Amino acid sequence: MDIAWHLWVVLVSLVASSQGQPSQDVVNVGAIFTFGSINGKVSKIAMKAAEADVNSDPTVLGGRKLSISMHDSNFSGFLGIIGALQFMESDTVAIIGPQNSGMAHVLSHLANQLHVPMLSFTALDPTLSPLQYPYFIQTAPNDLFQMIAIAEIISYYGWGEVVAMYSDDDHSRNGVTILGDVLSDRRCKISYKSALPPDPTSTRDDVAVELNKIKLQECRVIVLHTFSKTGLLVFEMAKELGMMEKGYVWIASTWLSTVLDSNSPLPPSTVATFQGVLTLRPHTAESKRKSDFISRWNEMSNGSIGFNPYALYAYDTVWIIARALKTFLSQGNNISFTDDPTIDGFGRGYLNLRALSIFNAGDKLLNDILQTKMTGLTGPIKFTSDRSLLHPAYDVINVKQDGSQEIGYWTNYSGLSVIAPEILYEKPPNRSSANQHLDGVVWPGGSTSTPRGWVFPNNGRELRIGVPRRVSYRDFLEQINGTDEVRGYCIDVFLAAIELLPYAVPYKFIPFGDGKKNPSYNELVNMIASGIFDAAVGDIAIVTNRTKIADFTQPYAESGLVVVAPVRKLNSSSWTFLRPFTPVMWIVTGAFFLIIGAVVWILEHRINDEFRGPPRDQIVTVLWFSFSTMFFSHRENTVGSLGRMVLIIWLFVVLIINSSYTASLTSILTVEHLSSPISGVDSLISSTVSIGYQVGSFAENYMIDQLSIPKSRLIALGSPEEYASALEDGTVAAVVDEKPYIELFLSNYCKFSIRGQQFTKSGWGFAFPRDSPLAIDMSTAILALSENGELQKIHDRWLLKKACKGPQGSNAGSDQLNIKSFWGLFLICGIACVLALITYFGLMIRKFSRHQPQESSPAYRCKSPSARLQTFLSFADEKEDRSRRHAKRKRNDQMGNGAESGSMSINESSTSKSPA
Repeated sequence: MDIAWHLWVVLVSLVASSQGQPSQDVVNVGAIFTFGSINGKVSKIAMKAAEADVNSDPTVLGGRKLSISMHDSNFSGFLGIIGALQFMESDTVAIIGPQNSGMAHVLSHLANQLHVPMLSFTALDPTLSPLQYPYFIQTAPNDLFQMIAIAEIISYYGWGEVVAMYSDDDHSRNGVTILGDVLSDRRCKISYKSALPPDPTSTRDDVAVELNKIKLQECRVIVLHTFSKTGLLVFEMAKELGMMEKGYVWIASTWLSTVLDSNSPLPPSTVATFQGVLTLRPHTAESKRKSDFISRWNEMSNGSIGFNPYALYAYDTVWIIARALKTFLSQGNNISFTDDPTIDGFGRGYLNLRALSIFNAGDKLLNDILQTKMTGLTGPIKFTSDRSLLHPAYDVINVKQDGSQEIGYWTNYSGLSVIAPEILYEKPPNRSSANQHLDGVVWPGGSTSTPRGWVFPNNGRELRIGVPRRVSYRDFLEQINGTDEVRGYCIDVFLAAIELLPYAVPYKFIPFGDGKKNPSYNELVNMIASGIFDAAVGDIAIVTNRTKIADFTQPYAESGLVVVAPVRKLNSSSWTFLRPFTPVMWIVTGAFFLIIGAVVWILEHRINDEFRGPPRDQIVTVLWFSFSTMFFSHRENTVGSLGRMVLIIWLFVVLIINSSYTASLTSILTVEHLSSPISGVDSLISSTVSIGYQVGSFAENYMIDQLSIPKSRLIALGSPEEYASALEDGTVAAVVDEKPYIELFLSNYCKFSIRGQQFTKSGWGFAFPRDSPLAIDMSTAILALSENGELQKIHDRWLLKKACKGPQGSNAGSDQLNIKSFWGLFLICGIACVLALITYFGLMIRKFSRHQPQESSPAYRCKSPSARLQTFLSFADEKEDRSRRHAKRKRNDQMGNGAESGSMSINESSTSKSPA
């Protein structure tokens, strides 16, 4: 047995007397509410009206009467437990209620044990899971949908953070937890949670303490999820503390709409305490039945309380039970109860709980309730597979001085819209951001412009902005004459951006560093995370380890690491003509000239007289032919198909090589070129030379962690002068630094140059604490500066310097052409040569086998391999025409012998056929 069940039983010292079986003409239903609350009052009236309407229609229960017994829990969980036990003793088939979610969690265990369905339209905690509480049913949209609606309103207005204020009970606490989850799905968050004592026990002091804490927060968007007594007290105290003025945003859950609806008209002094607040009201479809019910509300309530939508849910809940009972009885089921054997032991002593009995067909009635489909006062009623109602929806209400006004709707079908949900249901769902709309809002303080939702913490204290105290490259940032005043490129960008913000930002620059060397930028960013600084402005590179502890604005300058090294000017010399190709390229090209000459000679030797003659002449011919193809001036003609194929491919390769050589040599002779043993970061990694870096830069950690360069090879340098001195005297072979610094360095030092390509991609930005709204607004301002050209003007004003003449500051690379650029051409040519030779030797072997028929004779087989090879080579060296004439004579002889034998056969045949 459940431990909680034992606890409740021990708490209840109620002597229960067993009651007899109820009359078969009466069906008992219980209702547990706090009838002194707003929702309790309207629910009691509506349920009695529904009871009367059900009993007036004999077709519903087949002549039986529905009896709803009311129990007032009076804000007490203990009294709620007693009421539930009393209902269970009287063989109740269903219970409407309880009113709050805390009691629902408790009483649902009782419903599970005794198989009695429990229906509530006010206990809407999303954590009341049907898996844990199968006999508990929510007949109004649960608070998951209300929290989604609030989250989408927050997202619609672009707020990134909210403060959640709530009563510390199951209902409100779990609702706020769900709100945090759905906000995170929309890249928002709850920045602060303010818990109040459970309603209605909160006092003015409790509320004042929490509101003063909220005033110290940066966020000004407050979600209030509580009940009417506490909620009204919060707004009263917020008005006194100046928290209902311009800049604040208040969003209240549905409790406020019930206050507005049930107490209309409210006194102007009360409305003034929550003017400008947004709230939600459960949306119910318009219908004639609903209008008729509302029109007779005053008669039913005797003017004791105004109407609110929960009266409709109460009325429909009674009818859901009645419809389910009609189906239940029509299927031949009986209403019967049996003792629960698990509590037999509790029947002795002072507690007589044996009157508690199990509803035998409770599971069938539960299923009939869940299968109910009807049109009630709230509109079409149908439960989905997860037991939520079909198409949950809310009205979005704005409280104004002259009352409340609907500014739109929220539905789980299409999100926020100014179109009624019933119209949207007839169209395909569309939850795109472009389709989300609400009418204009009057915010607290009477403002009609959307508040930005946050202010600076501590009620407007100046922002403490850390700026690095640089000792080099002061064009970027410089402290003036030892004062706290700073200037430079980065400062001008910050000032220009902050001028574009739609609000004033008080700030104070605080120099960071000892003034003797550049400070550590990682340490500067860490001081933001630790709260020492509220922001950091300067030439701060946006790198991975920094983004983990702070938020950065949109980059205002491109950056990245580059290599700078000494270069020497390459002057023209008597051997300049060799510079277009690398040595390997020259060797490979020369080798291919010889290879092509040899291949063409082999292919043409037997059939072309120009490739025949004494060996010395043939060597000269091959050399002359191969190198003359460089200028397309070869005199020897190729007559064989294979030779022509190889030659045409080689001439194409020669054409490409000649063109590339000519272009490269022209560039070398007409453009000034620089040379350095350092060709880029790859050559630095593979070497053992020393490398310089700027003090405070992230380049040190990057080279150690990412490039695996030993720290012993790295030398810290503090200024452009140190760069130049270390590079000139060989202390370092190269310097690795961010591109903006190097560009400024090269504008004054012309003996050096950037080598290779930029090997990281990053930018400079301003740093702020994580999730700071100011970072987003500053990013927008920086983008505006970029679009209107002001960002480029600031850059040119500080950094556009041209002290050096000529291209020394450019990225000079090697102009030599290497084998990588041509290996594809050489590969094609080589493959063509190999295929041609294979084909040629295949044909030669075939011809040789036909030319030597005596190969199969014993005398030929007795020859040594060297003799056979010599025979083949002699055959291959013969001129093709002679071998052809020999083969032709042989074929003619064979054909002549064949003709003579054929003639003799004919004559013999003629003789044999002549008459005797």
